Amino acid sequence: MRIGEVARGAGVSVRALRYYEEQGLLVAERMPSGHRRYPESAVERVRFIQLLYGAGLNSRTILQILPFLDTLVATPRMTQRLRDERDRLRTQIDDLTTVCDRLDELIGLAVRAESAPAECAAREEGKPADP
Repeated sequence: MRIGEVARGAGVSVRALRYYEEQGLLVAERMPSGHRRYPESAVERVRFIQLLYGAGLNSRTILQILPFLDTLVATPRMTQRLRDERDRLRTQIDDLTTVCDRLDELIGLAVRAESAPAECAAREEGKPADP
């Protein structure tokens, strides 16, 4: 596949693919004309790289994880690295869930305030609410 085809298929820019190649995350064969040719699997690989970036992993960490995708051979160190990243993400998910729950509470309060603005304004001014 040519670089533009991979970019369209994965939903990324050509510039991103060049960056991934510079970082060693993606490998392209060079044609005699100098054009890059990628295997069909490049689209899925780029999508996975995008997911890993979106989850907060950096290029160096992703580079350590990708060989497992290519070989399906994991060393104990690789397995631990995968576990560490999973645990980090679970902690992040738990934190985000807590924030989401708190926002739900605030939204509930805001909806109640919208339905009774006079009562809410009176409370803000320190006046007792009307009976």
